[in-house]
Amino acid sequence: MNNFRKISWHHYINYIVIGILTIVLGSIALAGGRFNSSMLFLLEKVAISMILAVSLSLVVGFLGELSLGHAGFMCVGAYLGGKVAALLEPTLGNSPLNFLIALLVGGGVAALCGVIIGMPALRLRGDYLAIVTLAFGEIVKSIFQNTSDETFGGALGLETPRYDKQYLFIFAFILVLITLAVIQNFIRSKHGRAVTAIRDNEIAARASGINVTKYKLLAFTISATFAGVAGVLYSFSNYTVQSAKFGYNYSIEILVMVVLGGMGSINGSIIAAALITFLNTKLATVLTGDLAVLQNLLYALILIVIVIYNNAPSLKSFRDKYNIGTLLSKLVRKKHDPASIKDDKAKWDVVPTKIEMNEVLSIDITPQDKQGYEKKGGDK
Repeated sequence: MNNFRKISWHHYINYIVIGILTIVLGSIALAGGRFNSSMLFLLEKVAISMILAVSLSLVVGFLGELSLGHAGFMCVGAYLGGKVAALLEPTLGNSPLNFLIALLVGGGVAALCGVIIGMPALRLRGDYLAIVTLAFGEIVKSIFQNTSDETFGGALGLETPRYDKQYLFIFAFILVLITLAVIQNFIRSKHGRAVTAIRDNEIAARASGINVTKYKLLAFTISATFAGVAGVLYSFSNYTVQSAKFGYNYSIEILVMVVLGGMGSINGSIIAAALITFLNTKLATVLTGDLAVLQNLLYALILIVIVIYNNAPSLKSFRDKYNIGTLLSKLVRKKHDPASIKDDKAKWDVVPTKIEMNEVLSIDITPQDKQGYEKKGGDK
């Protein structure tokens, strides 16, 4: 029971919430319940955004490096994983085995690209690293866009098998849980502490014996791997993979999720990913026709309001007083009432002593006693 109380439950709140959501919705789907197509597609997009935001948070939030090529790694995973799935479809069909093989291929190739790009790029800092990763994303997009129709579909895109939409979101949220497990455990390990030390002060980290290049490359590779996994999930969520989707704007959108959720906050990245994906989807649904031009404007205004609320110094007291954590703690935590303490074994009236306290306080040392004490203990 004591070990149960010692568990830091705030470290696992994201697992609990996403796990409960997956179990409830998955049970409804497996029991024969039917969700409408728009809701299923929204759930898939939310899961993909969560994987992308959490994986990019490892580089931007915990490593402290600015990367704008996350959409490029996702593009690699979507095309390679989708191509493997299309080749295996005549043999395996749209089975979980086909999905698993595609995930391994897409994530593995994205990890390899992360190593190849990371080795030279991570020696750069700041804007230079952002430019290199941005160039990588644009190069990857151009390569797949100019392929032949027989290989990766060219400008029209690659046709990929669409997994059963009634169940794909279950696999998507399971992948979100796996992403959280890997990245959060990495951050809390000695390797994660080395990564955050590099972020705080690279010179001090290098002087203390940390292999800066090794840990930068490790974090960059893990991040690229899960971006590739998100790309494979995207290919199974859509009938066609087009390279135009994985452009500069999409990398910026993923970066906004990380920044909006808070640098180095996994839970914040998850919430921001869900919020931004929901806003984009609903605005695209509501604003149609001539009103479609207002989508980006309203989206930008909403983001500006959220950023101001999260960062304005004048609103700090309001945020601290009315944030979700404070409100929940007020509901759960019991107020400390000294009168409610019973059977206190340290109270003076119950502590067994040889003499009463008033006798101790009334003892005085007379001059004779003092001289006798000095004679006996004078040599001490």
